[in-house]
Amino acid sequence: MKIVDVKVREFILPKPKAPSKPYFNAIIMRRPSMDRVIRITQIETDEGITGFWFGGNREIIEKRIKPKLLGENPLMIERIWQKMYMGGDRKPIPKGDYIVAMSCVDNALWDLAGKILGQPVYRLLGGYSNRVRAYAAGGYYIEGGSIEDLIEEMSRYVDEGFTAVKMKVGGWRFGVDMKTDVERVKAVREALGDGIDIMVDANNAWNAYEAKRFAKLVETYNPYWFEEPVHPDDIDGSIEVKMSTTIPIASGENEFTRYGFRDLIARRAVDIIQADPNIAGGLTEVRKIAAIAAAYHIDFAPHGNYVIGSHAVAAFPNGLIVECFPKSSPYRDSDVHGLYKDPIEIRNGWIEIPDKPGFGIEIDEQVAERYEVRKK
Repeated sequence: MKIVDVKVREFILPKPKAPSKPYFNAIIMRRPSMDRVIRITQIETDEGITGFWFGGNREIIEKRIKPKLLGENPLMIERIWQKMYMGGDRKPIPKGDYIVAMSCVDNALWDLAGKILGQPVYRLLGGYSNRVRAYAAGGYYIEGGSIEDLIEEMSRYVDEGFTAVKMKVGGWRFGVDMKTDVERVKAVREALGDGIDIMVDANNAWNAYEAKRFAKLVETYNPYWFEEPVHPDDIDGSIEVKMSTTIPIASGENEFTRYGFRDLIARRAVDIIQADPNIAGGLTEVRKIAAIAAAYHIDFAPHGNYVIGSHAVAAFPNGLIVECFPKSSPYRDSDVHGLYKDPIEIRNGWIEIPDKPGFGIEIDEQVAERYEVRKK
């Protein structure tokens, strides 16, 4: 079996559930939009079996990566990863867009491998469990929104069965001061009670001294973790924050490859590692990152898409929990209007991974035909 084509497909999909007002985390404001661009990286074999995953930079994948894959055995994933990474047409290989594009291709290869072998991806990666805990991500700042609105959102997720929720902090760039952030955390804790885990996510908003101050102020509300308190390259700052608080520090969504994670883990700058399979180098690399973390007794909780995240958490003994946006979330577009069939279901805050090949999802080509943007 050989790879005969690698392509990036693009779709423009309606997004009617977006908040009617701008919403933001600590660094990015998102304005209301009625549509969303979705890309899919697709790999085809000479035997008619196709694997895919979401995302993809067409310029990089079709012009720079595709020639390296044509004719390769799709099950030789490690070989292909090294060929993409070490066999670049430019030196040094950039960490940014190129690695993200590599990640899309690598993840599509794992989906393809599962379909060739008739196995779910988590089992190919090692298969530790088929059931993983999920947390509801949300709690963004919404322009004109109140603490009561935040409580309503978080309470709604708990009513859906989630026992862990995540909210944003660190919104000083948009006029939200630390005192207000503390009040938000306090209000959510009081509304949800002590039986619900609450994560707080600063999206790299603060310097170490500010993050330490915030941690001290909210420690009494027992956050499950404090995510990205400082700039992702400030390892010393992360260590400083970690040493100052009993709140576990989680980080890593902005890091690339095992080499980027090596110091973060070995220097014990975090308690929980958050490698994103869509950014860090794909599942091939995330598997190595999780193994390095396990050697230091550090848990793994991937950032990003819950479908691929659930397979990663289920594969590794130190897999902790997976991020998702609930069905009722105003920020959710995970099901992308039926673009793929049989999405993985989240029930009462848990995901049971179906015993289906690959990632367990297929593109609905009738829906795809409606929204696909054809290349000129």
